[in-house]
Amino acid sequence: MRLLLVEDNRRLGELLSEGLGRAGWTVDIVETFEDAAAACRSSRFDAILLDRGLPDGEGLDLLGQLRGGDATPAVLVLTARGGLQDRVEGLNRGADDYIVKPVALEELVARINAAVRRTGSVRPNAVTCGRLSYDPLTRAITIDGRPFDPPRRERVVLEALLNALPRAVAKDLLEERLVSFERQVGPNALEVYVHRLRRRLADSAAGAAIETVRGLGYRLVAQDGRTA
Repeated sequence: MRLLLVEDNRRLGELLSEGLGRAGWTVDIVETFEDAAAACRSSRFDAILLDRGLPDGEGLDLLGQLRGGDATPAVLVLTARGGLQDRVEGLNRGADDYIVKPVALEELVARINAAVRRTGSVRPNAVTCGRLSYDPLTRAITIDGRPFDPPRRERVVLEALLNALPRAVAKDLLEERLVSFERQVGPNALEVYVHRLRRRLADSAAGAAIETVRGLGYRLVAQDGRTA
């Protein structure tokens, strides 16, 4: 799943991005209010981690631009401003959680996942395809009950395909999921990750395969041709 990190402390942003990446999130980082607003207009995020004291504005003002849309992400404020009135203001203005720095990475990940579950940004029921199973609440992927944990970028592709079942996912949407604002992927990166993931699914006897949909992208199908 995809998260927008709005943090003007570059070093902290890099550390958070690295830790959240290990937890399975695809993280895009921006450092200003203006860039955060532009990112939200152009892309869909499952969660937003929002600092308050940005160089060009108050982070909470972004909440008013986000609420009321068709696909509202979970928004968690992560800030050093931890006074009672600060916390009350953040929650009253629409934040799904208010976290005061510093915070342990494990707790941060747990609170992000909990906020996403509460806001309904993930599918409530388990998804199956062949012997492959995906639990959107815990984001666990298994094959016949055994953990299946591909490398992070392959996992991004697989989760997108699982969440879209039985539909295909457009190539440009998958590429967007792989790209962060600061680290561009190569022009053929998606094809490389799909190739590796196909081989990994076959080697693991997942009973599921990635099918190319000409002119569109890819979809996940059971090996007998059924999508579930």
